[in-house]
Amino acid sequence: MANMLALAVLSALVERPMHPYEMATILRERGKDDDMEIKWGSLYTVVRNLAKHALIEPAEVGRDGRRPERTVYRITTTGHDELVDWVRELIAMPGPEHPRFRAGLSVLSVLHPGNATALLRERLARLDDGVIAARAALEQYGREVPRLFLAESEYDLAIRVAEAAWIRSLLAEIDLGTYPGLDVWRAFHEENP
Repeated sequence: MANMLALAVLSALVERPMHPYEMATILRERGKDDDMEIKWGSLYTVVRNLAKHALIEPAEVGRDGRRPERTVYRITTTGHDELVDWVRELIAMPGPEHPRFRAGLSVLSVLHPGNATALLRERLARLDDGVIAARAALEQYGREVPRLFLAESEYDLAIRVAEAAWIRSLLAEIDLGTYPGLDVWRAFHEENP
């Protein structure tokens, strides 16, 4: 499985049976769309597919007044096993991830080095602000929430800190003129303004 919304749905249903609207509400409240790419418009399709593959099943079907029929779903044993296997794979097996910054770096040469460094400094300032805010949030939440439930926030903070350190070293190389190919990069943009 590759649909992160399916992962999120299964993880929510581990707690208790729910209607899809309740699933979405809980996942939004917990910020799961910050943790993974979620396409909310496909929630009901994902729920139907999980049911089709017997990973979840209806626990009850009811109607409240004149409202449409509502199905409350629960995770099946097969669904729980699939969830556990999926999480094990996500944790143990590094895989390709495609962050937007990496995509930008892959075509950085289209910018003049001066423009690139200005933008990198702008990003670095935002990262530094984000690191300060994330540390404060972790400190606050750490008093209220068990650390186990903050692992993704700690990871995000570590990635931001590492990215900021890498950008600082890249900027230092460019500023010192020691970045390999810098002269060619500058010359290209001076010849092709």
